[in-house]
Order: sequence, then structure tokens, then C-alpha cells
Amino acid sequence: MRPGLLTIAREWGRIGCIGFGGPPAHIALLRQLCVERRGWIEPRDFEDAIAACNLLPGPASTQLAIFCAWRLRGRIGALVGGICFIGPGLVLILALAALFLAGSPPRWILGAGAGAGAAVAAVAVQAGWSLVPDSLRRAGSRIRWGVYGVAGAVAAATVGPWLVLVLLGCGAIELALRRVSATLVLAPLATAGTGGLGALAWVAFKVGALSYGGGFVIIPLMQADAVNHYHWLSSAQFLNAVALGQVTPGPVVHTVAVVGYGAAGLGGGLLAALVAFSPSFAFVLLGASHFDRLRENENAKAFLGGAGPAAIGAILGTAIPLTRALSETWQYAVLGGAAVLLFILRRGVVTTLLMAGATGVIVVLAGGSLPH
Repeated sequence: MRPGLLTIAREWGRIGCIGFGGPPAHIALLRQLCVERRGWIEPRDFEDAIAACNLLPGPASTQLAIFCAWRLRGRIGALVGGICFIGPGLVLILALAALFLAGSPPRWILGAGAGAGAAVAAVAVQAGWSLVPDSLRRAGSRIRWGVYGVAGAVAAATVGPWLVLVLLGCGAIELALRRVSATLVLAPLATAGTGGLGALAWVAFKVGALSYGGGFVIIPLMQADAVNHYHWLSSAQFLNAVALGQVTPGPVVHTVAVVGYGAAGLGGGLLAALVAFSPSFAFVLLGASHFDRLRENENAKAFLGGAGPAAIGAILGTAIPLTRALSETWQYAVLGGAAVLLFILRRGVVTTLLMAGATGVIVVLAGGSLPH
């Protein structure tokens, strides 16, 4: 029996409220709901949907949530499920953005942001490293896999908004090397130069439609534009934005809403979220009926064989500009502590960031200096 739209709104909204921990948590909650508890989707169909979403650019777990709702209630179900999955985290992160980006927030708030932001580079390394084993097992050539990874890491650390071209280029090279007959059109992707809402929309579009490999790939795409080019956020505020995207439930892509808030207030935050998530809805609403063929498409798998390792390298390389953004000595100590928590003590990302934020509050209240 198909669930009603109210059931989809309630269940997908519940996942949006409790979905801390990024894509692995979202996938586990969706599997528990749709496959194990309710039996709405067959296990093989669910696994095929995961594989198809991983071949698409943009936030894969968001696309999976939208697709599962589409399977149950068609396009209207996809819209209801997707909005309810995204909505809770978006509301929360915009409220936190208003608090952290206020004209003169309390020192303890700034300290919490500085502490959590200091730990973000360690979280990036942990996120990238966790993707290495599975990607390496599927590699057609380990040498090429390493080359693509290095290219992505160097691009993330140096060229920022041009990372998209590197990801697409690595995918195109792997496609050609596997001798698959296909035509890949690479549109010229330059940084938007118009400024204002047009530039904000372009940055959000890159995040939602042109990024492969998970939430942290969006960081170098946004950092150069938001901090260095348009000056919507300071380096410290950008670190806060990344940390907020990690500690709030729902998709990590919510980070773009903080950038939008910094650029143009609440309207900018809503615009950035709308533009960033629209491609995910479009992919499902227009192409969900072809997902089974996409999963078996050799061209798509070959392209991802190049773009995927480059994306993993980019996630790891993101740690370099994130570390360079730190300005206080105590923040480097927090970064080291976060690395110990994540890699040695095996604590979760949310726990690590909350502890780093609490450390920042203690340091600042004890007289420590805030980032410039």
C-alpha cells in the first residue's frame, strides 16, 4: 500500500530533523524506513538507487531522499518529500547564521564558532580518507586513481572556484582512456563576475549541479568566491559556516545558505538554498525513470572513475586552505585535538565539533583572543 502525502511529509521531515552525521546517516535512516520497517521499496531497488545517485553531481543523499519519495508518490511525492527532508536543517542553519553573523554577537558565540571552525580541517581529512578504500577498490588503474586524486587535491588547495573544471577534466580523461564512445560537452565555467545576487546564484549552482564526491567538495568552490573574491564572509565566518553545516541535521549543502545569508541576508540564504537544491529535484523529476539505465551506463561509470578520485583528493586538499584560515595559536591546538578525537579515539563528527566549540567558549571567556 502506497503511503499518503501526509505520511511522506511526516517521515521525511522526521529524517530531516534527526539526520545528523551526513550522507551515511541519511542513507541508513532512509533504508530503515523504506526497506526494513515499511517495506515500501525492495532492497535491490534501494541499492540501485544509491548507485544511480552516486553517479550524479550534487548531494547524493538528498537525491536519494527525493527519489524514494518519487517511487512512492510520483512527482508530487518527490517535491513533498524533498522539501520536508531539506526544510528542518535549512531553518535551523539560517537561524544560526543570523546569530553568528549578527553585527555584534556575544563573545562566547564568537568563541564557539572559532573553536568549531578550527576543527573543520580535521573533519575534511576524515571525510576524504573514509572514501578512499571503496573508491580504490573500484579503480580501473591505481596509478590513474592516484594522479586524479593529486590533481583534485592541488586544485582544491590552489585554484578554488576552478576546481569544477579539474573534476570534469579528470572524468573526461578517464572516459577517453577507457575507449568508451561518448561525447562530453564541457561548457566554459568561469567565476561569475556580475556580483550581487547573480554571483550568489552562480556560486550556489556550482555547489548543487557541478560538484562530485560529497559535501566537502563544495568548500573550495565556495571559499574563494565567498571570502576572497566577493568578501561576503571573513575567513573566520566561513569556517563557522562549514562547522554549522556539519553540526546541523540534513544535507551538508546547507552550508551554502550561510554564505547566502552573509551575502544578502535572509533572502540571500533562501536564494542560495533554492538554487543549490534545484538541480537535485530536476535530476529526479526529469530522469528518475531512467535511473536503472544510468546505473548500468558504462559512460557514466567511466566518467565517475576519473571525477570520483579527483573529488576525494579535493576533499583532502580542502584541509590546506581551511588550516590557513586559522589565525590564533589556540585554534591550532583545537585542530590537533580534533584530529585525535576523529582518528585515534574514533569519535563522531558532531561530537568533535561540539567539543571544539565548547573549548573555544572556554578559551575566549578565559581571556583568549578571537580570530581577526
